[in-house]
Amino acid sequence: MAEKQALCTSCKKRITNTIGSTRFKCPKCGQVELVRCNHCRKIAAKYKCSSCGFEGPN
Repeated sequence: MAEKQALCTSCKKRITNTIGSTRFKCPKCGQVELVRCNHCRKIAAKYKCSSCGFEGPN
């Protein structure tokens, strides 16, 4: 079974093997894995948890 492609939560670009990208659980609910590409991290692009609606970065 193929692994699902990791996509940036903000810009939806594929981040597989991308330097500077990160994955983390939602700081509020801890249920959803949020994925951030290096570019969106640098420009502080907004992201939103699909489970609880938490928005970051704060």
